[in-house]
Amino acid sequence: MFKSSIHLIALSATIFVSSQLLAQNGIDTVEGKYVDVLQEGKTIARFMCEHDTSTKEKRHETYKPYLHVMAADGKTPITKGPGGQFTHHRGIFLGWNKIGFQGKTFDLWHMKTSEIIFKGVEESKSDSKATMMKARLHWMDTDGNVIIDEVRSMTFHHTDDNALFLADFVCELTAPNGDVSLKGDPEHAGFQFRPSDEVSKNKSSKYVFHAEGINPKKDKDLPWVGLNYKLGEESYSVQHMNHPSNPKGSIYSAYRDYGRFGSFPATSIKKGETLTLKYRIRITEGEMPERKMLEGEFVKYTK
Repeated sequence: MFKSSIHLIALSATIFVSSQLLAQNGIDTVEGKYVDVLQEGKTIARFMCEHDTSTKEKRHETYKPYLHVMAADGKTPITKGPGGQFTHHRGIFLGWNKIGFQGKTFDLWHMKTSEIIFKGVEESKSDSKATMMKARLHWMDTDGNVIIDEVRSMTFHHTDDNALFLADFVCELTAPNGDVSLKGDPEHAGFQFRPSDEVSKNKSSKYVFHAEGINPKKDKDLPWVGLNYKLGEESYSVQHMNHPSNPKGSIYSAYRDYGRFGSFPATSIKKGETLTLKYRIRITEGEMPERKMLEGEFVKYTK
């Protein structure tokens, strides 16, 4: 009887701890501003989703949604927001500077004339292993028409003890009102990561590829690229992974000393059809892991 009581107490304690952990993982929304992703009660990422065109300044700050990644303190972004060198580079973001729609070309990279508008979180769920949320985004033309209706699923994994951040992105891009072409160049299009603007000053960016001798300006369909950069006394290593199901011919821009890098697919979407893009971002603290270890992480992702 005494032994059974101990087992029951231990089981109850385990359930209580698991419930506590579950309660500390999830999302916390500041309505109209941003959505925080929590891990053990601490913010690991912040999805910036405000859209305000009331003034020129507010429009500039809020013309596109993007994801900030937080440092270990849960408060300090290690990614870039508005301003600084190339103000339109922000955190983890997606865009093309030459989007063809109804006989016109729209620039939803520099965002000079139209916006990508956050319409809401359509679904979210969380447990001890991961937090997932689906955000709906409308890519607009200058006349108020929806060029692309996007559902962006972001899954933040809580089980990698060696990573500061590990997330999967599935971007489902539907063309509801007409055929859409997605064009541009590796410098101004694709799924991109931009570190803090401090990196544009300290010029600390260093890149690593899956094999020796890679020329990112010529070699296509790279499986992944790694970036290491410094912020103050800290170093961060980012592995950007390109899923094999993505459009072929994708090119990585991975050579700028300010650290903006990512994968650019030139492709198109027929009216009523959906293009799905998949990527994983894994960030660790400290120096860049060895290539063999990074390759192992890519294998985990694709399998």
